[in-house]
Amino acid sequence: MHVATATIPSYQHHHHRIYASLFAIAKLKKSTMASSSSSNNSGEFTTIKERVTFQKDIKKSKFIAIAGSVSDDKSAMSFLSQVRDPKATHNCWAYKVGDQYRSNDDGEPSGTAGKPIYSAISTSGIDRVMVVVIRHFGGIKLGAGGLVRAYGGVASECLKNAPTCLVKTKVPMGVEVPFDLLGVLYHQLQSFNVEDMKQDYDTGKDDISMVTFKVEFDQAEKLEDTLKANCSRELKFYKH
Repeated sequence: MHVATATIPSYQHHHHRIYASLFAIAKLKKSTMASSSSSNNSGEFTTIKERVTFQKDIKKSKFIAIAGSVSDDKSAMSFLSQVRDPKATHNCWAYKVGDQYRSNDDGEPSGTAGKPIYSAISTSGIDRVMVVVIRHFGGIKLGAGGLVRAYGGVASECLKNAPTCLVKTKVPMGVEVPFDLLGVLYHQLQSFNVEDMKQDYDTGKDDISMVTFKVEFDQAEKLEDTLKANCSRELKFYKH
């Protein structure tokens, strides 16, 4: 976490012991915010806008790939329950949400279905997505190589046909602000459409409040500059 301080003269005089205490508090807040910050360093990701289906017959077996947007493991399992076909021979799947991913062969030989589907997702550059490939067996065995090509191929084609959108992520920020400047601060935060705004009066500093919030990644620096320009005293920022 980066700590930035506006270079505005301070008119309060503190003893060295108080400075040491405030520094310790700042370090504690800094490490706490870092542990909960997003792991997405680019501040944006590409995902699909709507559910997409692709179907292909391969040696009399019918393969149906269905892709949908998911946000976590719970939503992925919910999506699977919605689209899986209990009458099908196999319902194989994979999903990717940031650094988290899972895959399942659902009875196909190990590594011949779930992994190729995940590989197709990873190669596509699309995030927060799940692909379920349903197979209705047609009587002809494809062999390990054939299965890998079939599952990976239909998953890849499904994602190629999917309409995508770029999503900008929100990053956490915090600012220590004097009580009498809270009105100015909140006015500026509203103009930047911040989310999850919280206020903590228990900062260990007289007449100082900590306000935390989330702002769009590409707006964070502009917001900090705006707050410095509109607040007449020293502000301390905490950000990812």
